[in-house]
Amino acid sequence: MDSLEIKGGVPLHGEVQISGAKNAVLPILAATLLTREPCVIHNAPNLADVKTMCRILESLGATTSIDGGTVTVQAAKVRDFADYELVRKMRGSLCVLGPLLARLKKATVSMPGGCVIGTRPVDLHRKAMEALGAKVEIDKGYIVAKTRKLVGGEMFLGGRAGPTVLGTANAMMAATLAEGITVIEQAACEPEVVDLANFLSSMGAQIHGIGSPTLTITGVKELGGAEHEVIPDRIEAATYAIAGVATKGEVTLKGARPDHMKAVLEKLRESGVKVEQSKGNLTFKRGRGLHSVHVTTLPHPGFPTDVQAQMMAFMTQTPGISIITERIFESRFTHVQEMERLGAEISIEGPSAIVHGVQKLSGAEVMASDLRASAALVIAGMVAKGTTRVNRIYHLDRGYENLDAKLKKLGAKIRRVPQ
Repeated sequence: MDSLEIKGGVPLHGEVQISGAKNAVLPILAATLLTREPCVIHNAPNLADVKTMCRILESLGATTSIDGGTVTVQAAKVRDFADYELVRKMRGSLCVLGPLLARLKKATVSMPGGCVIGTRPVDLHRKAMEALGAKVEIDKGYIVAKTRKLVGGEMFLGGRAGPTVLGTANAMMAATLAEGITVIEQAACEPEVVDLANFLSSMGAQIHGIGSPTLTITGVKELGGAEHEVIPDRIEAATYAIAGVATKGEVTLKGARPDHMKAVLEKLRESGVKVEQSKGNLTFKRGRGLHSVHVTTLPHPGFPTDVQAQMMAFMTQTPGISIITERIFESRFTHVQEMERLGAEISIEGPSAIVHGVQKLSGAEVMASDLRASAALVIAGMVAKGTTRVNRIYHLDRGYENLDAKLKKLGAKIRRVPQ
């Protein structure tokens, strides 16, 4: 596996173009299984996960092509079996369950893989499919769903840590072709869910309450092809913003959506960061002084769990004590031990990380455990004095388009070391 070698202490300066959202494009690609007609998806990021999803669609019988940032999919004929060898690579592949069940009235999908950040059960996905009239079983590591027909129903998708994003996506996609009306209570409100709903609407789906916790879906007999542009990646945007201010630099994000980043922008301002908005761009730089802050991850519109690790890297540079409480995933502090290797002072108390601001970090060799932890370690490495080597960076290639190239353009001393 490749690694990244970083020479720290260099402020980032310049502009960076924000790519399409990984967490939006994957369910949108899965939704193309709902129609026999071609679908064209623009602003798709060049990511390992996107290529994996295309391979999954092809294994199901669809044809796909990628031309720059445009993915074209046509699922004229599909089969109902999603194999373990592909699905195990990422959690997002689970979202083929709803479309397959809606289109074929049966689906066999392997239990998914992805980052090791805590328990992510499939119980709400199962609950959603059963509410539409399907019989669902777990057999030899596969989710097996069958029905003679899907019928609209009512479901509540609130879980232990709030609404389920992928579960909402699966339920919404399945309900588009169900007979009658489906009502989803406690639906996820993330921008990526809204983007999927807008794509489904462009295909001919009847969805009301988009962006709210209550979705009402009136099933239609069939959906048609559509053309759609994926929203910008709010997590990538937050990562570069934090990297800029953590390194004492100034970074301008091109194409970011501030309306998707309200909680992150609020916490950065609270910590002493200046945020300027002009002509569709967002610029981030430090103010006169930094301040410690307290952050709690919550479902949207709360502070996103996918920015928690990056924010922690920044908090090591703020004076005083900051507290980060993780309310979504119980095992999402695996980056703490690696940050301590760089000189961070962090202690874990239950669901909270107590971060003491330090004078400096020192370069060291560290190991990435998941996608966002990888990004946080890269940020910490750019802050640290000396050389840091971040190992096992395949996670980064799953979720960040050309991360090292974009950072180089901003002035970072970073290079990819092939293994």
